[in-house]
Amino acid sequence: MKLYTYFRSSAAYRVRIALNLKGLEREDVFIHLRQGAQRQTGYLGLNPQGLVPTLVDGDAVIGQSFAILEYLEETHPEPPLLPADRAGRARARQLGLIVACDIHPLNNLRVLQYLGRELGLDEEARNRWYRHWVERGFAALETLLTGTPGTERFCHGEVPGFADLCLVPQVYNAGRFAIDLSPYPTVRRINETCLALPAFADAAPEAQPDAE
Repeated sequence: MKLYTYFRSSAAYRVRIALNLKGLEREDVFIHLRQGAQRQTGYLGLNPQGLVPTLVDGDAVIGQSFAILEYLEETHPEPPLLPADRAGRARARQLGLIVACDIHPLNNLRVLQYLGRELGLDEEARNRWYRHWVERGFAALETLLTGTPGTERFCHGEVPGFADLCLVPQVYNAGRFAIDLSPYPTVRRINETCLALPAFADAAPEAQPDAE
């Protein structure tokens, strides 16, 4: 397997955790987003969106982190990252997609750059934008994690899964932007529980060879 990745990409971070949890070896190919490597012709031929991550596994070339997680779950089902029951799988996906679809896309690098370059927002305005969407998403997550059955050591159950893979990178990003996490005690507890595991710690941005 080859994983096209960038140390600070939260989407790539999710996939690194999953590969670690499943014990799968990979070759990392580093795509420096701030230097524009994602827009080079060679990479666009692999991923026309110009985003990371991209996973190459034999003839399979897969973009979008959630699609990669599903692919890994189907091709390497042990250890499972989704619950055995339908309702549990739906809940785990719901929690993960709040991050992957509703928080992260509004706050990734290309959006923040567009807000500044094209719309003329200064850094403080861009940071307010970032905080607004993270805080709204985390508020919903905190309510779901404390108010619906299924939350145990991790977002769903006693083993880490899809929701945790999405939560931890988003908490990391929130820390970069100095977002107050005190209103989200369950989010913080689960994040700390995850980071105590080598699979999560070894996937962290600062542990990557391309970290700056």
